[in-house]
Amino acid sequence: MITKMKNARWPGGCHLTLVVWLVIFCFFASAFAKTPVRKIPRTSDNSALGVQLNIKNRQRVVINNGLVEVTFSSPDGDVTGIKYKGIDNVLEIENDEDNRGYWDVVWNKPGKPIIFDRLVATDFRVIMEDENQVEVSFTKTWDLSMGKSTVPLTVDKRYILRRGQSGLYLYTILERLEGWPDVDMDQIRVVFKLQKDKFHYMALSDSRRRTMPMPEDRTRGQPLAYPEAVLLTKPINPELRGEVDDKYQYSCEDKDNKVHGWIAEDPPVGFWMITPSNEFRVGGPNKQDLTSHVGPVVLNMFTSTHYAGKDLNTAYRNGEPWKKVLGPVFVYLNSVSPKEDSLLLWEDAKEQMSVEVNQWPYDFPQSEDFPSSDQRGAVTGQLLVRDRYINGRPIHASSAYVGLAAPGDVGSWQTEAKGYQFWIRADRYGHFVIKNVRAGIYSLYAWVPGVIGDYKIRLGHLVYEPPRNGPTLWDIGTPDRSAAEFYVPDGYPTLMNKLYTGDPAEKFRQYGLWSRYSDLYPNDDLVYTIGISNVKDWFFAHVTREAGNNTYDSTTWRIIFELENVNRNENYTLRLALASATASEIQVRFNNPSSVLPLFTTGAIGKDNAIARHGIHGLYWLYGIDVPGSQLVEGKNTVYLTQSRSDGPFHGVMYDYIRLEGPRGT
Repeated sequence: MITKMKNARWPGGCHLTLVVWLVIFCFFASAFAKTPVRKIPRTSDNSALGVQLNIKNRQRVVINNGLVEVTFSSPDGDVTGIKYKGIDNVLEIENDEDNRGYWDVVWNKPGKPIIFDRLVATDFRVIMEDENQVEVSFTKTWDLSMGKSTVPLTVDKRYILRRGQSGLYLYTILERLEGWPDVDMDQIRVVFKLQKDKFHYMALSDSRRRTMPMPEDRTRGQPLAYPEAVLLTKPINPELRGEVDDKYQYSCEDKDNKVHGWIAEDPPVGFWMITPSNEFRVGGPNKQDLTSHVGPVVLNMFTSTHYAGKDLNTAYRNGEPWKKVLGPVFVYLNSVSPKEDSLLLWEDAKEQMSVEVNQWPYDFPQSEDFPSSDQRGAVTGQLLVRDRYINGRPIHASSAYVGLAAPGDVGSWQTEAKGYQFWIRADRYGHFVIKNVRAGIYSLYAWVPGVIGDYKIRLGHLVYEPPRNGPTLWDIGTPDRSAAEFYVPDGYPTLMNKLYTGDPAEKFRQYGLWSRYSDLYPNDDLVYTIGISNVKDWFFAHVTREAGNNTYDSTTWRIIFELENVNRNENYTLRLALASATASEIQVRFNNPSSVLPLFTTGAIGKDNAIARHGIHGLYWLYGIDVPGSQLVEGKNTVYLTQSRSDGPFHGVMYDYIRLEGPRGT
């Protein structure tokens, strides 16, 4: 049950209204966790040099705090240089100055070609300047005179250098004014391109880190089924010969994407992108996106349609106004002596990430659009699950994902890209506290690992009753929005990424696994027998079969099950939960594969491309299908699942969970 309700008194003497949507209007300070002990000594604020600002010929802006010196083009607002620990510029000096550190937006007018806009500013101003902090701003306001290639936005790019901080904070404020033209903005990001001759080692997590190929290796390599994937045939480092490089192999779920970056060897220096909050990202905690890749390139993806497609709502229509603060994020640099293990830089970067997370929301950005902790609220409660066919009373929603997002239908948060989202994992008892929420109007959503479906929390009702019409007759898989528990085959020995050969949980990131289905089932399709088969007999992706000459056939999977008794006058229910869909259509038939009309079809669904991009899930789809008892027989029954779209190798779905329920009230 909820612990605080409408008009109840909250900590700090404030109130919160919980209705079908939530209006956050209470303000109180949050306590910060203790900063962890650092392994790499850092200059303290008291002993560090003051921050200095130097404006050169109105074309260069240089900020220096004695640890890091950052140079910006003016008034453009690109980061053209970062000087650190004897490296005059950690960014790629062979690139043009506008191709080193920059923001960009991928956009288009409805029905028109895609345009990349680097968000080049037209005005520069100093927001704050003293010995402890300098904040600068590069702005532009769109008008018709800017031409067809400029996205209709007001742009304010902010950069902050602080005393004693070994790095650069950055954020941007983007705004559409009411009445501005219709656009789609599919991607908003910040990009840093590092010196390729220095930064060779990339780290995304403790298990995902490695020496990376060089850009030339990709140029000399063999292109594979789509442009991002290349077989390294003549790499500079011979140990990488025969591997596949693909930037999507280094994607990460947003909830886990807090720090990533690169390490240089001479001198040993780390360059890290730290994201202390996901409130400004889109699509919920499990949205996947790019991190770092060959270049060496460091990204922070604030909005993208990766692993979602155009189902993610990035369309702005009918003069819709919009404003959003993206960031701040922290570009962190660290170093060790040449005698020390350079991997200490990764360990230190993780500790610095914890420091930044514990200091969120920052109290030093000067924009009025970024609220500090005393201008934010919180939501607290306890979520329970009631499924009368599993337990007679509500049970704790252990480890539930609970979040605030823009008002919408159940599950709409995963395709929401315009507002802010705030997510937390509940504890084992279903208790949750969502802190540091910006003022706004939200719905409160939840989903529970191991429980089918989504939940939109209603006023005074924090008991989730998942979709259910009758008792479970059989099921396949685990309802966790992922296909990871199913059979993920080994990759082709000639198309491997060695980073993932030793970790079974990461096998899905190998290239070309969609083709393994045709190897395993060259003539007949998958058959799964309830009571005999297990989840490892279920291929992770329902894809097409290669038919030769670049043609592909649709495929039909069968589920065989026994029923002792059939109530032919009642409906049964088939629950079909999909973890991903790409240009696919699932048709469902019972006991009659030749039926012209299926009992049910999803219709054409999905654009997330997770199969091709090595993601074990994309967007979540859930269907409840009425099955007339007249279509079932006592004894052996068969469900036929046909993936009928077959224009290419990447058409298909990943199943999350399938369940057959008996008639209601059974």
